[in-house]
Amino acid sequence: MIDKLTSALQFQQQALALRQQRQETLAGNIANADTPNFKARDFDFSQELKRATAQQQGSVKLATTHAGHLPLSTSTSTLDMQYRVPAQSRLDGNTVDMDMERAQFLDNSLRYQADIQFLDDRISGLRKAMQPEQ
Repeated sequence: MIDKLTSALQFQQQALALRQQRQETLAGNIANADTPNFKARDFDFSQELKRATAQQQGSVKLATTHAGHLPLSTSTSTLDMQYRVPAQSRLDGNTVDMDMERAQFLDNSLRYQADIQFLDDRISGLRKAMQPEQ
């Protein structure tokens, strides 16, 4: 039962983790907008989500036979980060375009909140399904 609940919520968990990492990346770009030679970075969210879900579906279960064994991490720490190509180059070598970064940050924030709402709705639906009829 618990494993079915876990698998039902796995997709939203991965989507939220990727959204959080993208938010941190974009915040880092904005924070370094005035740093000379800073190169703005980002990743393709849809590609990373496809890769994360594909890894989850075809994952190999590892047996931990010793207390010192670490479980297989499902983290998304191996993101394919890419440097942004600036529309207009700056003299100090910085590639942060504040208008684009702000727009991407806002878009990612809204999608993060939508993902949380979807997850909340899913949990509410599962909770109602588990309650006895009255």
